[in-house]
Amino acid sequence: MSQEFNLPLAGLNCGRCIAKIEKAFADNPHIQQYSVTKTDTKLTTSLSYQEVVKLITELGYSVPKAQDVTLYLSGLNCGKCVNKTKEALSGLSHSSITSISTTLLKLETTHSQQHIIDLIESIGFHASSVSPASDNQEEQTSLSDSSKTDNISHSSEKTTQLILSGMTCASCVSSVEKIIAQNKNVHSVTVNLAERTALVHGDIDVPTLIKSIEDGGYGAELSVSEEQRRVRQKEQFLKITSEHKRNTILSLSIGAPLMLWGVFGGNMQISNTHDQLAWGVIGFICLGLLLTAGRHFFVNAWKAFTHHRATMDTLVALGTGSAWLYSMALVLFPEFFPEQARHVYFEATAMILGLITLGNLIETKARNRTSNAIEKLINLQPQTATVIIDSQEVTLPVAQVVEGMVIKIKPGEKIPVDGTILSGESYLDEAMLTGEPIPSLKSLGNAVHAGTINQQGSFTFKATKVGEHTMLARIITMVRNAQSSKPKLAKLADKISSIFVPSVMIIAILSALIWYNFGPEPTSSYMLVVATTVLIIACPCALGLATPMSVTVGIGKAAEFGALIKDADVLQTASTIDTVVVDKTGTLTEGKPRVNHVTLFNQYDEKEVISLAAAVETHSEHPLALAVVNYLNDNHWIPLTSTNFTAELGLGASAIVNGNLIFIGNHRYLTKNNIPTPDVSISPSATPLYVANEQECIGVIQVSDAIRLDSKAAIKQFNQLGIDVVMLTGDRKETAEHVAEELEINQIIAGVLPDGKAQAIQELQKQGKKVAMIGDGINDAPALAQAEVGIAMGNGSDVAIESAHLTLMNHSLLTAVNAITLSKATMKNMKQNLFGAFIYNTIGIPIAAGILFPFTGMLLSPVVAGAAMALSSITVVTNANRLRLFTPQPQQK
Repeated sequence: MSQEFNLPLAGLNCGRCIAKIEKAFADNPHIQQYSVTKTDTKLTTSLSYQEVVKLITELGYSVPKAQDVTLYLSGLNCGKCVNKTKEALSGLSHSSITSISTTLLKLETTHSQQHIIDLIESIGFHASSVSPASDNQEEQTSLSDSSKTDNISHSSEKTTQLILSGMTCASCVSSVEKIIAQNKNVHSVTVNLAERTALVHGDIDVPTLIKSIEDGGYGAELSVSEEQRRVRQKEQFLKITSEHKRNTILSLSIGAPLMLWGVFGGNMQISNTHDQLAWGVIGFICLGLLLTAGRHFFVNAWKAFTHHRATMDTLVALGTGSAWLYSMALVLFPEFFPEQARHVYFEATAMILGLITLGNLIETKARNRTSNAIEKLINLQPQTATVIIDSQEVTLPVAQVVEGMVIKIKPGEKIPVDGTILSGESYLDEAMLTGEPIPSLKSLGNAVHAGTINQQGSFTFKATKVGEHTMLARIITMVRNAQSSKPKLAKLADKISSIFVPSVMIIAILSALIWYNFGPEPTSSYMLVVATTVLIIACPCALGLATPMSVTVGIGKAAEFGALIKDADVLQTASTIDTVVVDKTGTLTEGKPRVNHVTLFNQYDEKEVISLAAAVETHSEHPLALAVVNYLNDNHWIPLTSTNFTAELGLGASAIVNGNLIFIGNHRYLTKNNIPTPDVSISPSATPLYVANEQECIGVIQVSDAIRLDSKAAIKQFNQLGIDVVMLTGDRKETAEHVAEELEINQIIAGVLPDGKAQAIQELQKQGKKVAMIGDGINDAPALAQAEVGIAMGNGSDVAIESAHLTLMNHSLLTAVNAITLSKATMKNMKQNLFGAFIYNTIGIPIAAGILFPFTGMLLSPVVAGAAMALSSITVVTNANRLRLFTPQPQQK
């Protein structure tokens, strides 16, 4: 009986190694199907596992023994999902599950990690070697709440960022990722062609990693800090643009006159000795051009060749080199060529170099603009800080500021680090961090953050977070990591890019052979033109830049208006959303409820009822609890103490106050505790809190929460996008209906307990809905995790923010509208780029191969091909930069 094996391989260093194993498999009658790469093999055979291993070992290679694989799972919601995954994995030979849950899988297996991931994804779930917490900041923060400013998290898994050099196209991305992935302890890697960076997850040895990249023909250096990365990339940008500019001018100054000479009827043929001498001189000038302006193409192509790769540089080097060699052969030995084939192509060599380097220059400058958003964030931090030391004001570089230092801020200055105000007060402009247009008043005890701008007042504050620990630094890191991620859509482009250049080379050879054997005279000239044009017109760069350019601009733009997106997958998923589920309290409403009426029973007065209720609620973080405590404080009543506090989510809480057990909660909470609820008139806009002792209800506190000013506008915007809005709340139906009527929300799910919110999301998903959940409370966390896209309000609880895929750094629901609108625009832009890149190559390569010659009698010029190639990359980059023009809906105040 045949079985399928997917085995890791070791010891394969080149294509000949692969061919050796393939030949052995082909010669073995017991092996029906197979595929082999340098790292693994997949085969269908009647041989046993031991026999397959023996066969490979006898060839001089090895099959690594069972390895420990740890994968982080998502999409598994219950025991049935776990069992479904177990059943799928049970079919794997030589694999043993160590442990499995809804979020984590550990197993020993001889199969490759990617094979396990593909298997899990084939049954409808998602698996990754990177913990969601490494991309998601485990603890994110609200600028408005000082207790939450430490919550943009750090992953427990080490993340290393490298600055790369020597990459020129999508094929390079695939090569670098493979090189890095082969290093020990590397869990995952993402290489960004647009940024020329690599983000590596795992406990790695950095010097060894860098050496392996350099051994592979590329350059790499560790990005120690955002500032160092910024400086290094700026140096690279200036160096590269200077080289491109010099090479463009040099190439076009030689190529343009030669091309014009031919266009206006000048002799391009070798007919006599005079022609040989004249074109021989020009040929050596063009050789000098290849060795100067074209040097990097040939050097990179040679490096790629020595590492058994082919890149865009390979195509350019082969195209220009072939044209020059053919032309020089004509000059030196014209007698070996038919008279009609003695046309030289030195002008093509020079013009191709000129046009491609011109395209690279424009592309590089355009790519540099895509990082404008993150550069704006970086520029928010000042270079110096005024520190008070021994009652003296001392100016220090921000890098020398440490926690505990006291810093003075004057009008108009930027805050250098995070801290807490010690004296004074002022309004701070937080717009660049949160998108909030109105300055916030900060006074004694309030938190301030690096990058915000002081307005008129002066104050001193104590530094609490410095360097990479400030919120600004963590936001920059989060945005940078998200920009380096890849959406699922990019996988297709990556797969095609990995085989693109070798495929083009094969097409060029086949086209040349066809023209040589079946083309008209002079066949050698036609053959050269066709092969050169095919090599030059192909553009892997456009494919490689199509998705990362859009992702970089889109995520950066979102950060500008206060939306932090965890990764590129969130962008792709958010673009498909058709239903938005919105929590009421703190999302549609201000989240600052106030007591507006107290109904009393059984001779209790208002002070007694409020004092007893506040004694219980002082232990709770719920907004309604805070309203009761604030009401007590506003009336300057003395608070009581309580013990044995117990809370039941979605119902209420109890505690012992003055020796009596006091309950406060909704009517269901009293009913559950066998306490009768009195019949009392409740305002439609209010939420009732019933206060009771063990025998009877002693009062009803009615609490109301004002609707946010921009909620109605946001709901209207969602509807205009074709997105249905559903209100989901634990509040009573009457209060929910009142809010829904005012905001024109048609669907309400009210009275839902915390564990029921996630179930409500599931029910919508079963109807085929793509759901985004917007919430801010602890009881929203399960629903946020269940939804396709969980959106946490920036002033929300730590747990809610941690469970979300997208965090709003301000309190405006319009920011959620903007984030979803931007995600749709980004995915549309990405698809335009991919479509353009695919169509360009799909149409351009056949035309270059001469498919239209039978109808037009003309071939595409290699010079035109060079211009088209440059233009394709420029088009992709320019189109991606259009996203920078995206205008978010303004917040309403």
